[in-house]
Amino acid sequence: MARASRVDRAAQPQAGPEPEAPAAVDDLHRVPRGSAAGETRALDRLIHERVRLGIVSALAVNDKLSFIELRKLLDTTDGNLSVHARRLEDGGYIRCTKSFEGRQPKTEYQLTKAGRQALESYVTHMEAVIASVKRG
Repeated sequence: MARASRVDRAAQPQAGPEPEAPAAVDDLHRVPRGSAAGETRALDRLIHERVRLGIVSALAVNDKLSFIELRKLLDTTDGNLSVHARRLEDGGYIRCTKSFEGRQPKTEYQLTKAGRQALESYVTHMEAVIASVKRG
């Protein structure tokens, strides 16, 4: 029965195309022309997400942080931190080192050169967006 209702809904005419996003929303994903960055480019989605930006930012001001320190600092769950840290590691933005202290496993993270450059670029981009909004 549920299949029939899905088919019925799919057969109904749609309301039309989605309206375009306002320019202000679209501008959040590009550096404004004439900005310090000098060109329009896409926002770095890898570090734009809140937890990933928190990880990269925390590591930018600390030589290294343990998994537990990051989890407490970002007030997130083990699973959430683990998934986001893995994405950053796969992207080459952070380095993960696993070791033991006695019998306890210890995971530590460090920001890579590429991660530092990506954060600096991201901050420059966001500063340009903010300046554009203020002028706007």
